[in-house]
Order: sequence, then C-alpha cells, then structure tokens
Amino acid sequence: MIDFHTHTLLSDGALIPTEHIRRAEVRGYRVLGMADHAGLAESPRVLPELIEAARRENELGRLRVFAGVELTHVRPEQMSEAVDRARELGAAYVIAHGETIVEPVEPGTNRAAIEAGVDILAHPGLISPDDVKLAAKRGVRLEISGKAGHSLSNGHVAKLATALGATLIFGSDGHTPSQMPMRDFAEDVCLAAGLDEATVAGMFAAAETLADSLAAR
Repeated sequence: MIDFHTHTLLSDGALIPTEHIRRAEVRGYRVLGMADHAGLAESPRVLPELIEAARRENELGRLRVFAGVELTHVRPEQMSEAVDRARELGAAYVIAHGETIVEPVEPGTNRAAIEAGVDILAHPGLISPDDVKLAAKRGVRLEISGKAGHSLSNGHVAKLATALGATLIFGSDGHTPSQMPMRDFAEDVCLAAGLDEATVAGMFAAAETLADSLAAR
C-alpha cells in the first residue's frame, strides 16, 4: 500500500507518529506519508517532529516514511507563502486541503493551491474544469479520497481528471488505524469513482514514482 495522506495526533489523528508508523506497517503499507493539518502558525511545530520520526524509521529500511503537511483552511492569499514555508521547514511534500463539499473551505483555495505548486490537492470537491486543466499543466496531483464525506465528489474529480489529463492519486485521509486501508480496498474506492482497472493501476504506479523521486532528494 502507498498512501501519502494520513494524520497523527500532532493534528487530529489518534496516534503518535511512532505508533502510527507501526500500525501502517501492520496494515501492509510499504510507503507511508504523514501529513498533519497545519497552517503558517502550526507548521514550525508540527513538521520537525514528523521529520524526525520519519528519519528514525527510514534508518531501519523496513518501510519508506515521508513527512509532509496538509495546509488546511489556509487563506487563498496566504497559500503561496504557506507552501514555501513548509518546504523551507523540510516538508518532503505538501498537500493542500481542497474545497471538499462537506467543510466550509474558502472558495478559491483549489486555484491558489495549484498556482502555489502543491504536490497534492486533497479532496478538491466540485473542482472546476479550468482548475483541473491548470493542475494538469502544473503537475499537481488530484486526490481520490478514501475518507467518508470527502469521497462524495470522487466521481466528479475522476471524470474531469481523466478527460483533461490531470494526474490522480489515492489518499486515505486516515486518522486512525481502521482508516488505513488495505491496497485492495483502496483500489475498489478508485473503481467506484468510475475509473477502470488500468487507470487505477497507473495511479499506484505513479504514486510509487513519486515516492522514488522524494527519496532521491
């Protein structure tokens, strides 16, 4: 299993990073991304602990762990600064909390995140065709979400991304061990969004390529 979108108790997850990593290993993860919720004020507190937990685990070579951040409810006009700050602090990758239909995310967040060059736009809700085109151009990955609620717009995201050439990536948005899916369930979520098996296989191959590129930095 490859999953870049999970949360520890450094934001609203259930476990400290060390136990979170172990639980992911037991669930069959080979690549784990920890991306706790943060904004400009929280990133300096959250990222160093995730980075150290990932570093210590990676010394063992049992699974690959990456420390990222999910910029959450960041104002669109502050998104670029928040992305740059997260990278300066050592984030291996940056997720933006997109305009999910189940939370009051400020309109314009999807566009601001894409323009700022995030790696992944999580649960982008009823994302516009123009924003999908820009994501394709900028290489921003659009998430097919495994999280209840956020997953309601998966079909819309999958349809536009497929039509307009944007890269898709699965993210569990897991906050507890039970929300860390096995690979077959993650694939079923993608299939249920209307994607075919070849596309789903390509999604996970692309996620593996992302892991390789992050590890090489």
